[in-house]
Amino acid sequence: MIDMDELVKRLQGHVRELTVTIGERSVRLPENLEKTAQYIEAFYKNLGLAVERESYRYRELTVANVVARVDFSASPSRLYLLGAHYDTVGGTVGADDNASAIAVQLETARQLQALRATRQLDVAVKLVSFALEEPPVFGTRAMGSRVHARNAKKDGEKIDGMICLEMVGYTCTKPGCQDYPFPLMFMDYPKEGTFIGIVGNLGSRYLTSGLYDAFQKNEKLPVVKLTVPLGGWLMPSVRLSDHASFWDEGFHAVMVTDSAFYRNPYYHQHSDTMDKLDFRFMAELVRSLGIFFAEVGSGADR
Repeated sequence: MIDMDELVKRLQGHVRELTVTIGERSVRLPENLEKTAQYIEAFYKNLGLAVERESYRYRELTVANVVARVDFSASPSRLYLLGAHYDTVGGTVGADDNASAIAVQLETARQLQALRATRQLDVAVKLVSFALEEPPVFGTRAMGSRVHARNAKKDGEKIDGMICLEMVGYTCTKPGCQDYPFPLMFMDYPKEGTFIGIVGNLGSRYLTSGLYDAFQKNEKLPVVKLTVPLGGWLMPSVRLSDHASFWDEGFHAVMVTDSAFYRNPYYHQHSDTMDKLDFRFMAELVRSLGIFFAEVGSGADR
């Protein structure tokens, strides 16, 4: 059983470290990107996981994706990637964007390690914290997720599904506070922002459905899913994160999100601070991710 109160405190601790102790994590402050990479590395090492850096150059900087892995058996037949970017837009501390996702990623790793001690499952989970996602790097080959997706394809890596955590900590309860891209605002989607969203392309529809079905088993976290055709190009806002890098390389990938600027009015602003976040919501997401990985590892989704 997960101690949810303790989990909330740990999530708060991660976000405080990232947004208060370290602060802005942009290419303007490469020393803070390095501090963040070190923080993530240290966390995984303390869990007993092997950690490596996927280093690469961006202009005059050397940056790195931080990669760890939880294997539930000696030679698991299924591999999933849980990814999140750790950088921010210049001038912001990025509590929701994207410290919330890194915090959930780290605590999901902790839950997986705890599960690994009690169950032998046929799955491995690779945890990748991407160095660069935000402008001015967004859309370029130097995005951390593009680097990793290219390398994975080049190496012939078999990834059964990539799950991108993108802004997962903001909720709103005032009717009408939740917006949507065209034409979704005309459909029967919730008007309050208390759900987590799962967005996949047509090629990833089975991953989307599997994740959605697993998440529905956590009654404390409402979930909404969306499948988009043509790689999301008809609705460009659904491509605005690291999952699209994997779509473009032919991998199955989904974005798990609080819907970003369609809900959070502090998006890419100085005011995106940790006091705005719903840490209980984030804790329930950790629980839902644990349900999903336990199910795919036991073959319950087959």
